[in-house]
Amino acid sequence: MKFLAITLITDSADPVTGAPTPTRQRFREVVDAAVFAEQLGFDGFGVGERHERPFLSSSPPVVLSHIAALTRRIRLFTAVTTLSLLDPVRAYEDYATLDHLSDGRLELMIGKGNGTGLRELFQVTPEDQWERNSESYELFRRLWREDKVTARPRFRPELTAAEALPRPFQRELRVWHGSATSWESVDLAARHGDPLFSANVTHPIGPYAELIRHYRERWEHHGHDPAHAVVGAGTAGYHAAPTSQRAVAAYRPAFARYLAFHEQLGAAPVFPTLEDFVERSSALIGSPQQVIEKVHRYHEEFGHTVLHLQAEPGGLTHAEHRASLELFQSQIAPVLRREIPDPPFSDL
Repeated sequence: MKFLAITLITDSADPVTGAPTPTRQRFREVVDAAVFAEQLGFDGFGVGERHERPFLSSSPPVVLSHIAALTRRIRLFTAVTTLSLLDPVRAYEDYATLDHLSDGRLELMIGKGNGTGLRELFQVTPEDQWERNSESYELFRRLWREDKVTARPRFRPELTAAEALPRPFQRELRVWHGSATSWESVDLAARHGDPLFSANVTHPIGPYAELIRHYRERWEHHGHDPAHAVVGAGTAGYHAAPTSQRAVAAYRPAFARYLAFHEQLGAAPVFPTLEDFVERSSALIGSPQQVIEKVHRYHEEFGHTVLHLQAEPGGLTHAEHRASLELFQSQIAPVLRREIPDPPFSDL
């Protein structure tokens, strides 16, 4: 099994003092988290793309390019690139440049995005976001693979023998399709033989397991070898400590932020208590053995071989979160790496 650390770069307050964190400091914290993740032995580091409060992650290629200059081994993920909002030509240019700057460590994860704020900002509708995502990906694929492209897309001006530069470092870019509830994203991934990354962070396991089963069915329908279908899965939260009691007690401030966020949105939380959150969500909170057992339970449903954890504290103190990540790599990851197979990628 392989492990990613991912951040959405929330515009957050200090978990101890409650004071707002300056934006410049937040970006420095993200870069420090990426360097620390590489030092610990994580296989990948991901930066999300969001275009509304409370997120600062509107430009993943810029952030990842800076991280690329300070790291040497760790794979660099987008989580996700919202191709439904972007000109695929411009997106290609940004990510082909990042591909070179990172010596071919780029892993693209795409999705249509969610939230009313981004739809208003980019003037897209819920109805056309799926079509935009699919069209942009089809064109992005061609731009990455072909030296010159002629196309008549619906959502951008046509291309006639268009040459997008620079040509990429990786001639075959691995593209993951991020999906929370989207059957369309699952179908697009299966059709092209691409890996799927299930968000797996908002609801209990059922809806995500159903989508993954559908992905595997469509994968076979399109003639792909079932052994090569690759699934990654997210986690709603993470904190490990030597005992479950210490882990749960330390996580209470983070769960209070979860409740406050739902109150801010005017939405009822899916998991109303911390105990329910620990039991029924995908969060990994407890002793090392409890975390290992829960990952195995989810693996029985998903068959996933890649797992993401939160790269940043999210309500914990920095010291608590770093100690928890160190515990993950020293006592949890070695067991999971040994007991759950890797994806069939030699470079991840």
